[in-house]
Amino acid sequence: MRLNEVTYTDAQPIDGYGPGFFRIGGQVVEGGALVLPSGVQSWAGYDDLDPLLQTVGQIDVLFIGTGAETAHIPPAVRKTLEDAGLAVEPMNSPSACRTYNVLLSEGRRIGAALLPVERVAPSDQV
Repeated sequence: MRLNEVTYTDAQPIDGYGPGFFRIGGQVVEGGALVLPSGVQSWAGYDDLDPLLQTVGQIDVLFIGTGAETAHIPPAVRKTLEDAGLAVEPMNSPSACRTYNVLLSEGRRIGAALLPVERVAPSDQV
């Protein structure tokens, strides 16, 4: 089997995630995160659509990580993004991270808007 080293261009790969954070290109982002061709930044969630709308024409697909579980995004959010010309693919955040990295390594024009998996409350820890 022949192995090739993955080379990312200017876009940053998602290195990891955990309860309440993402690690992207070595940088930790607490809470929600946007990984776009313009860079990495915090994301306040479905009420923060302006940075997503600014990617129209720059990306072909926007993965929306809905947290620990796959969930529907609000219909008004989907309509706003699709009417602007963004292809939207909601999935749970772990899957969105993996899919983003695979397509990024292929040189695809993609972005990710990620909600964190929930923090574990101290009483829930074993």
